[in-house]
Amino acid sequence: MEKVKTNPGQKLVIGLMRLFSLMPLKWHHKFSAFFSWVMKDIMHYREDVVTTNIARSFPEMKYNELKEVKKKFYRHFGDIITEAIWFSGKTGRKGCEKLHRQHVLEFKNVPEFNRMYLDCSSMLVLNSHMGNWELSGGIEEYNYSSETFAVKPEDFVVAYKKLSSSFFDKIMAVVRCGPLEDTAFDGYTESSMMLRHAFTHRDERKFYVFNIDQYPYWKAAGCDIGEFMNQPTKAMTGAAALAVKFGMAVVYLRWEKREGGYDVTFVPITENASEMTPLQIMRTYYDLIEEDLRRQPWNYLWSHKRWK
Repeated sequence: MEKVKTNPGQKLVIGLMRLFSLMPLKWHHKFSAFFSWVMKDIMHYREDVVTTNIARSFPEMKYNELKEVKKKFYRHFGDIITEAIWFSGKTGRKGCEKLHRQHVLEFKNVPEFNRMYLDCSSMLVLNSHMGNWELSGGIEEYNYSSETFAVKPEDFVVAYKKLSSSFFDKIMAVVRCGPLEDTAFDGYTESSMMLRHAFTHRDERKFYVFNIDQYPYWKAAGCDIGEFMNQPTKAMTGAAALAVKFGMAVVYLRWEKREGGYDVTFVPITENASEMTPLQIMRTYYDLIEEDLRRQPWNYLWSHKRWK
């Protein structure tokens, strides 16, 4: 993978993150408790948004139940931040070995996933803001089954949305792709360029990853999918339309939090998206997110506006 060019200021920030990343993961999780307390009780970080989102999504919950969900969310939010800092130092082969040893994330159905991937022309993975999506860069290191992943680094195409700050945009690019820096991976692609990328590589089997559970950006095409978490919802359909156009398989990435990490499962939506409409794909996707939120209501990024 070609290294991202950074300026001295960006190098300093990345260096500090990688310095802190040298601490054991369990130390980061201990610091997470303090960090979440500061965010919730001192800074009141987006507390009005968090409270409104949770209350409207779970109208059947009593006040004490909602309060407990909000408390657990901030604790989870602390984990997301501190785990991302820990992950920032896991670069190259040695970094990948550390990821594997820590067991912070485990894919639960690798053999089933391999069968589906090898039988399709390309695959679209729909990833929400559950669990910790910032850990995804080390995907090959989270396989603890006897069967290796069928996807190779050069097959990955990861869609991202440019941050408004170009300074931090490059920092996140370095952090997210660290474990892949010694590989042939070159698929870190801005979302607006995904259609062109798909056309260019239409004769190759690729593994496309999109995070798309947020409200449509102001320039993005969206559609009304009905209710999601008891609220009228508009969703972005660009990724689903891409899958339909090229007849890709589509899977949902299910994140279940456990003590010390996450269990992740590839849940099939369709093995041939051309047999569905983008709306049907997105409706199924949001139904799966809602199903998971009923089990772990705090395991989600409630601090962002999902409905407008």
